Amino acid sequence: MSKGIDLSVVIVSWNVKALLEKCLRSLLESPGWQLVPPDREPSGEDMRSLEVWVVDSASSDGSTEMVRSQFPGVGLIENSENIGFTRGNNQGIARCRGRALMLLNPDTEVLGDALATMGDYLAAHPDVGVVGPRIATPDGGVQPSRRRFPTYGTAFVESTCLQQWFPRHPALARYYVWDSPDNREQDVDWLEGACLVARSEVVKQVGGLDERFFMYSEELDWCQRIKSAGWRVVYLPQAQILHYGGKSSDQVVAAKHIRFQRSKIAYYTKYFGRFRGGLLRSFLLATYSWMWAVEGLKWLAGHRRPLRAERLAAYSQVLRSGLR
Repeated sequence: MSKGIDLSVVIVSWNVKALLEKCLRSLLESPGWQLVPPDREPSGEDMRSLEVWVVDSASSDGSTEMVRSQFPGVGLIENSENIGFTRGNNQGIARCRGRALMLLNPDTEVLGDALATMGDYLAAHPDVGVVGPRIATPDGGVQPSRRRFPTYGTAFVESTCLQQWFPRHPALARYYVWDSPDNREQDVDWLEGACLVARSEVVKQVGGLDERFFMYSEELDWCQRIKSAGWRVVYLPQAQILHYGGKSSDQVVAAKHIRFQRSKIAYYTKYFGRFRGGLLRSFLLATYSWMWAVEGLKWLAGHRRPLRAERLAAYSQVLRSGLR
Protein backbone atom coordinates (compact mmCIF):
# COMPACT_ATOMS: atom_id res chain seq x y z
CA MET A 1 0.00 0.00 0.00
CA SER A 2 1.28 3.46 -0.87
CA LYS A 3 2.35 5.59 2.06
CA GLY A 4 1.05 8.69 0.26
CA ILE A 5 2.71 11.99 -0.54
CA ASP A 6 4.25 13.84 2.40
CA LEU A 7 4.47 17.30 0.82
CA SER A 8 3.03 18.92 -2.30
CA VAL A 9 4.61 22.13 -3.58
CA VAL A 10 2.87 24.65 -5.85
CA ILE A 11 4.96 27.27 -7.68
CA VAL A 12 3.20 29.90 -9.81
CA SER A 13 5.63 31.34 -12.33
CA TRP A 14 5.70 34.10 -14.95
CA ASN A 15 8.83 34.90 -16.98
CA VAL A 16 11.46 34.10 -14.33
CA LYS A 17 13.08 31.10 -16.01
CA ALA A 18 16.54 31.33 -14.40
CA LEU A 19 15.13 31.85 -10.91
CA LEU A 20 12.55 29.09 -11.35
CA GLU A 21 15.35 26.67 -12.29
CA LYS A 22 17.26 27.58 -9.10
CA CYS A 23 14.09 27.17 -7.05
CA LEU A 24 13.35 23.71 -8.44
CA ARG A 25 16.94 22.56 -7.96
CA SER A 26 16.89 23.68 -4.33
CA LEU A 27 13.73 21.65 -3.75
CA LEU A 28 15.08 18.51 -5.39
CA GLU A 29 18.38 18.81 -3.52
CA SER A 30 16.67 18.98 -0.12
CA PRO A 31 18.21 16.15 1.94
CA GLY A 32 16.05 13.09 2.60
CA TRP A 33 13.35 13.76 -0.01
CA GLN A 34 12.39 11.88 -3.18
CA LEU A 35 10.48 13.52 -6.03
CA VAL A 36 7.33 11.67 -7.05
CA PRO A 37 5.98 12.45 -10.56
CA PRO A 38 2.28 13.38 -10.78
CA ASP A 39 1.31 10.01 -12.29
CA ARG A 40 3.24 7.89 -9.79
CA GLU A 41 2.96 6.75 -6.20
CA PRO A 42 5.82 6.94 -3.66
CA SER A 43 8.12 3.93 -3.51
CA GLY A 44 8.82 2.05 -0.32
CA GLU A 45 12.17 3.77 0.17
CA ASP A 46 12.94 5.28 3.56
CA MET A 47 12.63 8.84 2.29
CA ARG A 48 10.01 11.53 2.46
CA SER A 49 7.96 11.98 -0.69
CA LEU A 50 7.64 15.26 -2.54
CA GLU A 51 5.50 16.26 -5.49
CA VAL A 52 5.98 19.59 -7.25
CA TRP A 53 3.59 21.50 -9.51
CA VAL A 54 4.69 24.46 -11.61
CA VAL A 55 1.78 26.60 -12.80
CA ASP A 56 2.94 28.80 -15.66
CA SER A 57 1.03 31.95 -16.62
CA ALA A 58 1.91 32.14 -20.33
CA SER A 59 5.62 32.85 -19.90
CA SER A 60 7.47 33.87 -23.04
CA ASP A 61 11.01 33.21 -21.79
CA GLY A 62 11.19 29.44 -22.28
CA SER A 63 10.20 28.57 -18.71
CA THR A 64 7.90 25.70 -19.69
CA GLU A 65 10.43 24.18 -22.07
CA MET A 66 13.05 24.32 -19.30
CA VAL A 67 10.76 22.55 -16.82
CA ARG A 68 9.87 19.82 -19.32
CA SER A 69 13.47 19.16 -20.35
CA GLN A 70 15.32 19.54 -17.05
CA PHE A 71 12.68 18.48 -14.52
CA PRO A 72 10.58 15.74 -16.13
CA GLY A 73 9.30 14.57 -12.75
CA VAL A 74 7.75 17.96 -11.98
CA GLY A 75 4.09 18.51 -12.85
CA LEU A 76 3.49 21.37 -15.26
CA ILE A 77 0.27 23.31 -15.80
CA GLU A 78 0.46 25.66 -18.77
CA ASN A 79 -1.94 28.58 -19.12
CA SER A 80 -2.54 30.57 -22.30
CA GLU A 81 -2.71 33.87 -20.39
CA ASN A 82 -1.46 35.41 -17.17
CA ILE A 83 -4.17 34.23 -14.80
CA GLY A 84 -2.61 35.73 -11.68
CA PHE A 85 -0.95 34.40 -8.57
CA THR A 86 -4.11 33.47 -6.72
CA ARG A 87 -5.91 31.60 -9.46
CA GLY A 88 -2.68 29.88 -10.45
CA ASN A 89 -2.14 28.60 -6.92
CA ASN A 90 -5.68 27.28 -6.82
CA GLN A 91 -5.04 25.38 -10.05
CA GLY A 92 -2.07 23.71 -8.41
CA ILE A 93 -3.85 23.10 -5.11
CA ALA A 94 -6.57 21.19 -6.96
CA ARG A 95 -3.93 18.70 -8.18
CA CYS A 96 -2.09 18.21 -4.89
CA ARG A 97 -2.09 14.87 -3.07
CA GLY A 98 0.18 15.65 -0.11
CA ARG A 99 -0.60 15.60 3.59
CA ALA A 100 0.87 19.09 3.64
CA LEU A 101 0.88 21.77 0.97
CA MET A 102 3.56 24.39 0.31
CA LEU A 103 2.93 27.56 -1.67
CA LEU A 104 6.33 28.74 -2.87
CA ASN A 105 7.39 31.73 -4.95
CA PRO A 106 9.56 30.96 -8.00
CA ASP A 107 12.15 33.58 -6.97
CA THR A 108 13.13 31.61 -3.86
CA GLU A 109 15.55 28.88 -2.89
CA VAL A 110 14.93 26.40 -0.10
CA LEU A 111 17.90 26.33 2.26
CA GLY A 112 19.20 23.24 4.06
CA ASP A 113 16.58 21.03 5.66
CA ALA A 114 13.82 23.66 5.70
CA LEU A 115 11.28 21.23 4.20
CA ALA A 116 11.86 18.63 6.92
CA THR A 117 11.92 21.26 9.67
CA MET A 118 8.51 22.65 8.72
CA GLY A 119 7.04 19.19 8.07
CA ASP A 120 8.25 17.90 11.44
CA TYR A 121 6.82 20.94 13.20
CA LEU A 122 3.38 20.37 11.73
CA ALA A 123 3.54 16.70 12.71
CA ALA A 124 4.47 17.60 16.30
CA HIS A 125 1.87 20.37 16.71
CA PRO A 126 -1.56 19.17 15.53
CA ASP A 127 -3.19 22.53 16.32
CA VAL A 128 -0.95 24.42 13.89
CA GLY A 129 -2.56 24.99 10.52
CA VAL A 130 0.12 27.01 8.75
CA VAL A 131 3.84 27.46 9.28
CA GLY A 132 6.27 29.77 7.51
CA PRO A 133 10.07 30.10 7.52
CA ARG A 134 12.55 32.87 8.11
CA ILE A 135 13.10 34.62 4.78
CA ALA A 136 16.67 35.60 3.98
CA THR A 137 17.61 38.20 1.36
CA PRO A 138 20.52 37.94 -1.09
CA ASP A 139 22.53 40.54 0.86
CA GLY A 140 22.38 38.45 4.02
CA GLY A 141 19.53 40.31 5.65
CA VAL A 142 16.08 39.21 6.73
CA GLN A 143 12.87 40.01 4.87
CA PRO A 144 10.22 40.79 7.49
CA SER A 145 7.38 38.34 6.93
CA ARG A 146 5.47 38.32 10.22
CA ARG A 147 2.35 40.44 10.49
CA ARG A 148 -0.56 41.28 12.74
CA PHE A 149 -3.96 41.67 11.16
CA PRO A 150 -4.43 45.27 10.04
CA THR A 151 -6.86 47.68 11.59
CA TYR A 152 -8.81 49.98 9.29
CA GLY A 153 -6.39 52.77 10.20
CA THR A 154 -3.47 50.65 9.02
CA ALA A 155 -4.77 50.94 5.45
CA PHE A 156 -4.09 54.68 5.32
CA VAL A 157 -0.46 54.40 6.46
CA GLU A 158 0.93 51.08 5.24
CA SER A 159 2.34 51.23 1.69
CA THR A 160 1.17 54.81 1.11
CA CYS A 161 3.05 58.11 0.99
CA LEU A 162 2.24 58.50 4.69
CA GLN A 163 4.56 55.57 5.40
CA GLN A 164 7.38 57.50 3.73
CA TRP A 165 6.64 60.55 5.87
CA PHE A 166 6.09 58.65 9.13
CA PRO A 167 8.19 55.45 8.85
CA ARG A 168 8.05 54.76 12.60
CA HIS A 169 4.31 55.34 12.97
CA PRO A 170 2.76 53.24 15.80
CA ALA A 171 0.34 51.63 13.34
CA LEU A 172 3.31 50.30 11.39
CA ALA A 173 5.09 49.10 14.54
CA ARG A 174 2.04 47.06 15.48
CA TYR A 175 1.41 45.74 11.97
CA TYR A 176 5.02 44.69 11.30
CA VAL A 177 5.46 43.14 14.77
CA TRP A 178 8.49 45.28 15.61
CA ASP A 179 8.05 44.46 19.29
CA SER A 180 9.13 40.84 18.79
CA PRO A 181 12.48 39.60 17.42
CA ASP A 182 12.48 37.77 14.08
CA ASN A 183 14.80 35.04 15.36
CA ARG A 184 12.18 33.67 17.75
CA GLU A 185 9.57 31.02 17.02
CA GLN A 186 6.17 32.61 17.58
CA ASP A 187 2.48 32.57 16.85
CA VAL A 188 1.46 35.32 14.45
CA ASP A 189 -1.70 36.51 12.74
CA TRP A 190 -0.41 35.97 9.22
CA LEU A 191 2.71 35.41 7.16
CA GLU A 192 3.77 36.78 3.80
CA GLY A 193 3.21 34.27 1.02
CA ALA A 194 6.71 33.72 -0.41
CA CYS A 195 6.60 30.38 1.40
CA LEU A 196 3.69 28.94 3.37
CA VAL A 197 3.15 25.33 4.44
CA ALA A 198 -0.40 24.30 5.36
CA ARG A 199 -2.03 21.04 6.36
CA SER A 200 -4.14 19.55 3.61
CA GLU A 201 -7.03 19.22 6.07
CA VAL A 202 -6.88 22.97 6.66
CA VAL A 203 -7.13 23.62 2.93
CA LYS A 204 -10.10 21.25 2.70
CA GLN A 205 -11.78 23.05 5.59
CA VAL A 206 -11.34 26.70 4.57
CA GLY A 207 -10.80 26.32 0.82
CA GLY A 208 -8.09 27.74 -1.41
CA LEU A 209 -7.13 31.34 -2.02
CA ASP A 210 -9.84 33.93 -2.68
CA GLU A 211 -9.68 34.72 -6.40
CA ARG A 212 -10.98 38.25 -6.01
CA PHE A 213 -7.31 38.98 -5.24
CA PHE A 214 -5.36 38.73 -8.53
CA MET A 215 -2.19 38.92 -6.46
CA TYR A 216 -1.29 40.56 -3.13
CA SER A 217 -3.38 40.31 0.09
CA GLU A 218 -4.39 36.74 -0.78
CA GLU A 219 -2.19 35.24 1.96
CA LEU A 220 -3.50 37.77 4.48
CA ASP A 221 -7.07 36.75 3.70
CA TRP A 222 -6.17 33.03 3.69
CA CYS A 223 -4.45 33.18 7.09
CA GLN A 224 -7.37 35.18 8.50
CA ARG A 225 -9.81 32.49 7.40
CA ILE A 226 -7.53 29.77 8.77
CA LYS A 227 -7.21 31.46 12.17
CA SER A 228 -10.95 32.10 12.26
CA ALA A 229 -11.40 28.34 11.83
CA GLY A 230 -9.40 27.77 15.02
CA TRP A 231 -5.94 26.94 13.68
CA ARG A 232 -2.64 28.48 14.75
CA VAL A 233 -0.28 30.26 12.34
CA VAL A 234 3.39 29.96 13.34
CA TYR A 235 6.57 31.71 12.26
CA LEU A 236 9.41 29.18 12.38
CA PRO A 237 12.88 30.76 11.99
CA GLN A 238 14.59 27.36 12.32
CA ALA A 239 13.56 26.85 8.68
CA GLN A 240 14.95 29.28 6.12
CA ILE A 241 14.51 30.17 2.47
CA LEU A 242 16.24 32.72 0.27
CA HIS A 243 13.98 35.22 -1.50
CA TYR A 244 15.12 37.41 -4.37
CA GLY A 245 11.83 39.30 -4.27
CA GLY A 246 9.33 40.75 -6.75
CA LYS A 247 11.04 39.57 -9.92
CA SER A 248 7.79 38.85 -11.77
CA SER A 249 5.84 41.92 -10.69
CA ASP A 250 8.85 44.22 -11.17
CA GLN A 251 8.52 43.64 -14.91
CA VAL A 252 5.30 45.69 -15.04
CA VAL A 253 5.59 48.71 -12.74
CA ALA A 254 2.18 50.33 -13.28
CA ALA A 255 0.37 46.98 -13.14
CA LYS A 256 2.14 46.21 -9.86
CA HIS A 257 0.77 49.42 -8.29
CA ILE A 258 -2.72 48.76 -9.63
CA ARG A 259 -2.86 45.13 -8.56
CA PHE A 260 -1.47 45.86 -5.11
CA GLN A 261 -3.90 48.65 -4.40
CA ARG A 262 -6.90 46.87 -5.93
CA SER A 263 -6.22 43.88 -3.69
CA LYS A 264 -5.81 46.15 -0.69
CA ILE A 265 -9.19 47.74 -1.40
CA ALA A 266 -10.75 44.31 -1.94
CA TYR A 267 -9.44 43.11 1.44
CA TYR A 268 -10.72 46.13 3.36
CA THR A 269 -14.05 45.97 1.55
CA LYS A 270 -14.39 42.30 2.49
CA TYR A 271 -13.58 42.77 6.17
CA PHE A 272 -14.64 46.37 6.87
CA GLY A 273 -17.52 46.91 4.47
CA ARG A 274 -18.16 48.50 1.09
CA PHE A 275 -18.40 52.05 2.42
CA ARG A 276 -15.00 51.92 4.13
CA GLY A 277 -13.55 50.21 1.07
CA GLY A 278 -14.81 53.09 -1.05
CA LEU A 279 -13.28 55.66 1.30
CA LEU A 280 -9.96 53.87 1.06
CA ARG A 281 -10.13 53.89 -2.75
CA SER A 282 -10.73 57.65 -2.74
CA PHE A 283 -7.84 58.21 -0.35
CA LEU A 284 -5.45 56.10 -2.43
CA LEU A 285 -6.40 57.88 -5.64
CA ALA A 286 -5.80 61.20 -3.88
CA THR A 287 -2.31 60.06 -2.84
CA TYR A 288 -1.48 59.04 -6.40
CA SER A 289 -2.68 62.46 -7.61
CA TRP A 290 -0.38 64.08 -5.09
CA MET A 291 2.58 61.90 -6.12
CA TRP A 292 1.88 62.63 -9.78
CA ALA A 293 1.96 66.36 -9.07
CA VAL A 294 5.22 66.09 -7.13
CA GLU A 295 6.88 64.07 -9.89
CA GLY A 296 5.62 66.57 -12.45
CA LEU A 297 7.24 69.47 -10.59
CA LYS A 298 10.52 67.57 -10.35
CA TRP A 299 10.35 66.84 -14.07
CA LEU A 300 9.79 70.52 -14.84
CA ALA A 301 12.77 71.36 -12.65
CA GLY A 302 14.91 69.01 -14.76
CA HIS A 303 15.68 66.61 -11.90
CA ARG A 304 16.36 63.06 -13.20
CA ARG A 305 13.84 63.47 -15.98
CA PRO A 306 13.84 59.83 -17.26
CA LEU A 307 12.92 58.58 -13.78
CA ARG A 308 10.26 61.28 -13.34
CA ALA A 309 8.76 60.47 -16.75
CA GLU A 310 8.58 56.77 -15.86
CA ARG A 311 6.82 57.53 -12.58
CA LEU A 312 4.45 60.02 -14.20
CA ALA A 313 3.42 57.38 -16.74
CA ALA A 314 2.91 54.74 -14.02
CA TYR A 315 0.88 57.04 -11.75
CA SER A 316 -1.21 58.18 -14.71
CA GLN A 317 -2.13 54.58 -15.45
CA VAL A 318 -3.11 54.06 -11.82
CA LEU A 319 -5.34 57.12 -11.88
CA ARG A 320 -6.96 56.12 -15.17
CA SER A 321 -7.72 52.67 -13.73
CA GLY A 322 -9.70 54.20 -10.87
CA LEU A 323 -8.38 51.20 -8.88
CA ARG A 324 -11.51 49.28 -9.87
